[in-house]
Amino acid sequence: MSLKDEKKGPAKRPADPLRRREPLPDQRPKPVYEDPQAAARVATLLASPAYRVADSDIDFLTSDDARGPRLELDYLKAELLLRQHGVTDAIVVFGSTRIVEPKAAQARLDAARSLAAAAPDDPEAARRLKIAERIAGKAHYYDVAREFGRIVGASGQLPDGGRLAVVTGGGPGIMEAANRGAYDVGAETAGFNITLPHEQFPNPYLTPELCFRFHYFAMRKLHFVLRARALVAFPGGFGTLDELFETLTLAQTRVMKPLPIILVGEAYWRGVFDPDFLVEEGVIAPEDRDLFWYAETAREIWEGILRWRQEAGDPLF
Repeated sequence: MSLKDEKKGPAKRPADPLRRREPLPDQRPKPVYEDPQAAARVATLLASPAYRVADSDIDFLTSDDARGPRLELDYLKAELLLRQHGVTDAIVVFGSTRIVEPKAAQARLDAARSLAAAAPDDPEAARRLKIAERIAGKAHYYDVAREFGRIVGASGQLPDGGRLAVVTGGGPGIMEAANRGAYDVGAETAGFNITLPHEQFPNPYLTPELCFRFHYFAMRKLHFVLRARALVAFPGGFGTLDELFETLTLAQTRVMKPLPIILVGEAYWRGVFDPDFLVEEGVIAPEDRDLFWYAETAREIWEGILRWRQEAGDPLF
């Protein structure tokens, strides 16, 4: 050992990562004997909203001025969880929350018939009976959506190692059916629910780690299209129409690459809107009519998606 080494002192002990042997001045409030009112003033300061840490201040986070960070968080939470679970691609399914499974539709129809029979002069009872009949007539779409969910769920891992998942709006009806089909075959399946003024519940067939609730419709819509390899629209109302026409517009304008868009139930959709009329009126081009097609069965939907993607040079498998 050299003389230089012998002159070195002992190594210093590491400082405790949390506690000090001697507190810093700001670790103690101002003594009461120095100012009798100090303790009350400090308590007021600690309780002030301004003193809250920003990411723990709910009033601040929910303010109009904090909308930007909320939008980022609304996007980021779902994005990270989808990545963690390897969901790289999605078949997005939409449809009415009011179209229930056949046995439930029949039970509601029976109840409506009983009420109408008990009050033959009640126009509201007659109206409810007519609606129950219409819903019962569309209940088979629940079974079609469920079967389609099974097919997609059983399709397995993609060749590039990614995962194809059934993704819905997370609600009841047709969305429940599609998630339920994937659940039937043990596949993970996602639901993008949304915060509404009234209480709502996600359907029970979603994978818990892939059951999301968004604050903003915009972020929810973004996540629907980010991974979409196809959009399947069953008979539905305003919500279904919203997603359908927005996706058609994005494909029409090539803001996003065109993708398979399938309208299930041709008779229903031709009653909802007439694309041929839009072409004749000159408000869309003939090629825009080819952005979607009709299907009736789960197998027809699936085979159409596979064929479209193969012809587009971007096959699923």
